[in-house]
Amino acid sequence: MATQTKPVLHGYFRSSCSWRVRIAFALKGIEYDQVAVNLIKDGGQQLTEQYKTLNPMQQVPAVEIDGVTLSQSLAVIQYIDETRPGPRLLPADPKARAQVRMISDLIASGIQPLQNLSVLQKIGAEKLPWAQHFISRGFQALEPILKQTAGKYCVGDEISMADICLVPQVYNAERFKVDVGQYPTIKRLNETLAEIEAFKLSHPSRQPDTPADLQA
Repeated sequence: MATQTKPVLHGYFRSSCSWRVRIAFALKGIEYDQVAVNLIKDGGQQLTEQYKTLNPMQQVPAVEIDGVTLSQSLAVIQYIDETRPGPRLLPADPKARAQVRMISDLIASGIQPLQNLSVLQKIGAEKLPWAQHFISRGFQALEPILKQTAGKYCVGDEISMADICLVPQVYNAERFKVDVGQYPTIKRLNETLAEIEAFKLSHPSRQPDTPADLQA
């Protein structure tokens, strides 16, 4: 099903959702092109009419792949997993697969949207305590779940979509000065994953659109 044309990721270096897709591409060994969509510059390049044709929600990412344009990072990750060789990003076992989806949805639906850029811009001066509150609330739920599901990684001993979601969320937590040390399972998993090459290559500090002062 794969074609000769490289996928194109329209994203932003510090976007959690864009980062998830970069991790998935790296884990699968997929070469792709990147088009930067600066969420700050010019009032937000994602708000242009041109970009709206790619993603009507005017968010990142948008991924052009196999003749279709996909948005929503978890849909993109699952499409990649279903159409490309390489390590599985969702387990074969139905129960483990459901756990991966549960953890991924908890992060991608229950935590991250409450502290993304468009929400924080509306909150204004109170954005730091707002972000801290909702990240902490989410981590308080996530920690006991991961205690039950985790082996070396979030679900057992194979890297999955859950790990792909966890690492960018911990990065955001640290950005908003949440003490991740309160959550020992989350902290351990993040430290383990941070040493894996796919997570290093996809890090916000190493992207083509990373500002010079934030580059690794």
